[in-house]
Amino acid sequence: MTTDQTAPRPNRPQTEIDRIAERWVDDVVALDPITGTYLGRSGSNRLLPDFSPAGADAVATAQRAVLAAVEAQTPVDAVDAVTRADLASELRLSLAQHEAGEALRDLNVIESPAQQVRDSFDLMPSESESDWADLAERMRAVPAALAGYRESLDLGAERGLVPARRQVLEVAAQLRRTAGVEGSAEGFFQAIAARGAAAGGAVPTSLAQELSEAASLAGRAYADLADALEGDLAPRASETDGFGRERYALASERFVGASVDLDETYEWGIEELARMRDEQERIAAEIVGGSVRPGIVAEAIAKLDADPSRKLHGTDALQRWMQETSDRAVAELGATHFDIPAEIRTLECRIAPTQEGGIYYTGPSDDLSRPGRMWWSVPEGVTEFDTWRELTTVYHEGVPGHHLQIAQAVVNRGLLNGWRRQLAGTSGHAEGWALYAERLMEQLGYLDDPADRFGMLDGQRMRAARVVLDIGVHLGKQRPDGQGAWTAEYAFEFMGENVNMNDGFVKFEVNRYLGWAGQAPSYKIGQRIWEEQRDEYAAREREAGREFDIRDFHRDALELGVIRLDTMQRTLRGEL
Repeated sequence: MTTDQTAPRPNRPQTEIDRIAERWVDDVVALDPITGTYLGRSGSNRLLPDFSPAGADAVATAQRAVLAAVEAQTPVDAVDAVTRADLASELRLSLAQHEAGEALRDLNVIESPAQQVRDSFDLMPSESESDWADLAERMRAVPAALAGYRESLDLGAERGLVPARRQVLEVAAQLRRTAGVEGSAEGFFQAIAARGAAAGGAVPTSLAQELSEAASLAGRAYADLADALEGDLAPRASETDGFGRERYALASERFVGASVDLDETYEWGIEELARMRDEQERIAAEIVGGSVRPGIVAEAIAKLDADPSRKLHGTDALQRWMQETSDRAVAELGATHFDIPAEIRTLECRIAPTQEGGIYYTGPSDDLSRPGRMWWSVPEGVTEFDTWRELTTVYHEGVPGHHLQIAQAVVNRGLLNGWRRQLAGTSGHAEGWALYAERLMEQLGYLDDPADRFGMLDGQRMRAARVVLDIGVHLGKQRPDGQGAWTAEYAFEFMGENVNMNDGFVKFEVNRYLGWAGQAPSYKIGQRIWEEQRDEYAAREREAGREFDIRDFHRDALELGVIRLDTMQRTLRGEL
């Protein structure tokens, strides 16, 4: 199906619910300038959030006011009904987590205030003198932001609300790397100042000096926080890694965007993992020849890793390959299977300045002046990359994955308010769609090469393993091997058996799951819900005497924007 990329888009009058949602975006930006940077609001770039207990209370107060306002309104159309239901659900959940004191123990290796502050600099522009002045001012704001964060952690410790000791020590090590106090490594902030000094006319000598001084302050603040974590918080931290059922249920709903039966999901995860393993072993037999046998996955990996035609050398080659693969997918799918507006046909593929590991997507700014971007944070020392492993990752992060889903919502200004375009949504919706998109690319013939399909299954198997591991360790479930209850030590062993990655990757990933409970399973659980909704949609079409066209399902679902999965379910079923 070829679509008209220039067709006029719907433009509905703004309602009171839209206005409440738009004002809430402004409130969020005022309370969290990092979100403002993410949205492309340059006025936020000099500021950082208040991570103190008072800051958390201010957020909760604002949330209560918006919840009361939106619940008092009657929707005037279907778009309103979705906004009201989704915003109210998210606010109620956030308030429940606030009451549970989550902000007082918000510390993990991937997505807590220390990482949020550091990562906010990645999205800041650095073209003009004013851009560099913003960078200097935000670096000067780092000490106060981390002091507020430390105040929250201290209060949490006084109340017995503490993160796991394992997370505290791992984050302290991260902080030292950011500060640049390990060996002769250059710190993260010093590297920003060095780029400014080398920027030429855009950075006068006086501003270069300001950048250097600000970088020193920010780096020192990170080093001081590391000292505090190791010397003060670690002795009071919990030796237990698991969250427990009550705390985990809130975390799971936050990331999935729906309440799921955790016990049933755990058993389903075990079955799904076995299915992924069996499918991967069958394809491994295609690659190496013969029948399925013990060790055949490792044989296939060894054969593929030894194939020079499937290897990239250096981050420059990786970036070029990512960009070429992404550009080709946008061009071909935009001509055949999806309506991809011209405004979002640019997707930039970049190597991230951090070296913590991971691949991620950041959406375009609301005015589209900053395009969507796919980032690869390459760990230090990693110089070779295997295309058979990563082809599906490009589709996951780009098109038809995150970029198609998220950027399309940004473009749809005439139908969706700013909150729906930029802030709504959950990991389960977004990551579930991205895994769904991986399978879709297989169905469309983009993974016909057994090696590429094997790589896709390698990732899908990992995501299934994460469902079992995450629920298992945080709820203290019985291990799949029947040898007692889950422990963190078994989690590392289990992950190593189900992914084909080095020990460093396994360590980082499991530490991430232990500290960021509920997030990792949301990918596969979200994929399950997306596939269930597609099948329900098909059944309704056939019951109505219509032929099912999967493109119709994709259009109707994606036009909702990125929302909670339970909101999507209710909307597609006609319950809202």
